[in-house]
Amino acid sequence: MQLARSSIDGGLVTAVEPRSLAARLGVLPGDVILSVNGELVEDVIDVQYYAADYEITLILRRGDQEITLSGRRRDGQPLGLSFEHPTFDVDIRCCNNLCPFCFVLQMAPRMRRSLYVKDDDYRFSFLFGHYITLTNLSEHDRWRIVEQHLSPLYVSVHATDLVVRRRCLGNLDAPDILEQLAWLTGEGIEAHTQIVVTPGLNDGTHLEQSIRDLAELYPGVPSVSVVPVGLTRYHKYGHRTNTRREAEGVLDACHAWQKDFRRRLDVNFVYPTDEWYLVTGRPVPPPEAYDGLDLTANGLGMVRNFLDDWDAARAELVGKPRLRRLTLATAALFAPTLANCAAEFAALSDVAADVISIPNTRLGETITVSGLLMGEDIVSRLSGRDLGDVVALPRVTFDHPDTISLDDYSPLDIARVLGRPVALVDGMGDLVDIIYGRPALYFDPAA
Repeated sequence: MQLARSSIDGGLVTAVEPRSLAARLGVLPGDVILSVNGELVEDVIDVQYYAADYEITLILRRGDQEITLSGRRRDGQPLGLSFEHPTFDVDIRCCNNLCPFCFVLQMAPRMRRSLYVKDDDYRFSFLFGHYITLTNLSEHDRWRIVEQHLSPLYVSVHATDLVVRRRCLGNLDAPDILEQLAWLTGEGIEAHTQIVVTPGLNDGTHLEQSIRDLAELYPGVPSVSVVPVGLTRYHKYGHRTNTRREAEGVLDACHAWQKDFRRRLDVNFVYPTDEWYLVTGRPVPPPEAYDGLDLTANGLGMVRNFLDDWDAARAELVGKPRLRRLTLATAALFAPTLANCAAEFAALSDVAADVISIPNTRLGETITVSGLLMGEDIVSRLSGRDLGDVVALPRVTFDHPDTISLDDYSPLDIARVLGRPVALVDGMGDLVDIIYGRPALYFDPAA
């Protein structure tokens, strides 16, 4: 079979799952998948979509040969292919906006190159839940989203008023987001949305208008996440973060809107992220406040999950622990919550648990979340202290395929500098595992 010419060079296979259809057909790591069932493929979405049939024909390149492989899928049998990149044409489609609060534009200098990539790729939105602006969609993109039903998508709205939104995006040509969302939802595509609230830019009446406008598109738009702006010390556009009083005002407004939407839509619809509650010292909502939605990747419900995990983990504190003292390091925002739980943990387990708040000196002390902690700051803050038996660090700090922090420290690097074993944790249940000698992510400097 002769393939049509394409600027896309296919997808490089890195692994083939045993007993999968691809393994039975004879696909090997290093092969390049060019087409599936006669269709050229530009990313893993194409591969999944065109390989959904029982009868599968793959055309691939192996070395300088073009090979055709065909077979029939058994019931429930996966295709079983992993690729070097999820997209085959380019690694990622970049953003064409200049948002004054864009975190990439505020990144510290001389860090790894991937931290300066402005992701605005609808394919990564569908695959991984990344938020996008919809400002760079081509006609091909729009109809592909509909044809392949790439739903849900995750969309950064910031403001529904066109003038205000263009100001938020730093893009005078940005299209009308309400028209875009109305078209997508009319074609059966769900779009979870977010608004990054920046004082003096899109707050107050602009925020209320945006939420009211988006609610008119429910259930096609099933949620609005309300996110506080984060500004590093490299911010250069004159904006500022929300004060505690402003944060209280945003929460009060969101709770009032939730009551209205609960009555009208039977859901809360608008969801403030955890940071608003931590900054104001208010209790985080119960699980049912999120209406069954999983928006934790955007900072909603993570603290609630942590507290619920601790409630469940208490029952596991049975038997004599192997350790006597832990050091728990976290970022400033979460430190008070962790300290409260650690005090209860120590009382119930007879294991001392010291909580150390780590400031972010690289990005600035306005950056207070654990996912942006620097290994250098952890080492600096903990060096010279009596750290006990094990240092527990947030797993999210090392949420990279290579298990490294933003400044390229690995947990083992930190363990070696501190001279203490390091364990990565998500919740209090992980601390229970540590004191009974069964940590899942453990790095011993002596090993």
